[in-house]
Amino acid sequence: PKQDEKDRFLGTFREYLAERAGHLKTREGHEMVICGDWNIAHREADLKNHKGNHKSSGFLPHEREWMTDVFADGSGWTDIVRYRRPDQIGPYSWWSQRGKAFDNDAGWRIDYHVVSDGLVDRAVSDRVDRASAYDMRWSDHAPVTVVYE
Repeated sequence: PKQDEKDRFLGTFREYLAERAGHLKTREGHEMVICGDWNIAHREADLKNHKGNHKSSGFLPHEREWMTDVFADGSGWTDIVRYRRPDQIGPYSWWSQRGKAFDNDAGWRIDYHVVSDGLVDRAVSDRVDRASAYDMRWSDHAPVTVVYE
């Protein structure tokens, strides 16, 4: 039932993103950043153990296709961290509480800055503020920060 609700939301959210992208194209100087936990690792490079997670929520084929559609050429939206780091593994922003996932950096990149077209070239830096040690964490996620000029 939770996956069904997630899938329903993704359909509704995709419609919203398309509407907003169209609206932004008609309003010069208006841009948009949508950031937070999208709970989907888009590409294999976005999680440490991609081979063992193809049947896991957050890495299901239809979820990944949904993300590909969101970021398609002409969609009006860009995953700015992946745009800035096209060939990098990670950077991960979430680690399971189980096992030694954090200690082994066996994470997922599921927290995004998704930006409208006019902000793509304005991003000058990005980072994931990963805690230095497990006992220093205050969440199972780490903040993703992007600086725009």
